[in-house]
Amino acid sequence: MSADATTLVVEIEPATGLRPLNVRELAAYRELLYFLVWRDIKVRYKQTVLGAAWAILQPVMTMVVFSVFLGGLARVPSDGIPYPLFSFVALVPWTYFATAVSGASASVVASQQLVSKVYFPRLLIPLAAVLTPLVDFGFALLTLVALLWWYRVVPGAAIVWLPVLIAFAVVSAFAVSLVLATLTVRYRDVRYIVPFAMQFWMFATPVAYPASLVPAKWRVLYGLNPMTGVIEGFRWALVGGRVPGPIILASALVILVLLVAGVLYFRAAEGTFADTI
Repeated sequence: MSADATTLVVEIEPATGLRPLNVRELAAYRELLYFLVWRDIKVRYKQTVLGAAWAILQPVMTMVVFSVFLGGLARVPSDGIPYPLFSFVALVPWTYFATAVSGASASVVASQQLVSKVYFPRLLIPLAAVLTPLVDFGFALLTLVALLWWYRVVPGAAIVWLPVLIAFAVVSAFAVSLVLATLTVRYRDVRYIVPFAMQFWMFATPVAYPASLVPAKWRVLYGLNPMTGVIEGFRWALVGGRVPGPIILASALVILVLLVAGVLYFRAAEGTFADTI
């Protein structure tokens, strides 16, 4: 306040440093989150010939390529499961994860007009970008149900864990996206690195091959890849097999650490987004 008591001067500066997540503020802006998700869905399918069919074609075509070259020619083992089903069970969560991370990593930069003009929790932007591909995930999951019927595979009691594993995939994608979205605002080169990183990450994850190929003494370490637990969990929940408990537990702990680190990093940097972007 100035020396003149009749004049009040208020200076608004961006917050700096580590700031905790304000859940109440996010809840207050839930309608904006709905709008952002609905906007992204409409943009995703606008002026497309096949529309939602792309959500099915992408994992199906990848399954065909894997089945021909890896399952057929290279004879990659599939733990006694028909290889097309074995690979497709993994491709459904992986395709969601890769699509969500690729879209969310560039989401803040893509919304620069909104970020620079209006205040709202910036966390909603990558969150909306991570939730949007769940529509495609739903279509792919229906295709997976049809494939299970075709191969006459009936999931056991472990299927009750499927919602938890889906939540793991969503949280994992959100955590990774927060870090990448922040880095993309500061370094635009990141957007070119992400596609390559997703390809490398897929082959570092048991999508086209079983985790049983990894020596037993290294499997917990292998589970530090958060998507390893998700994919092995999907296979266990839908087609049976041994419970991948240690792998899922290791992946869950990493997901939790990534989420906390991602939120703190994003919150510490979001006050400068409007100036940097």
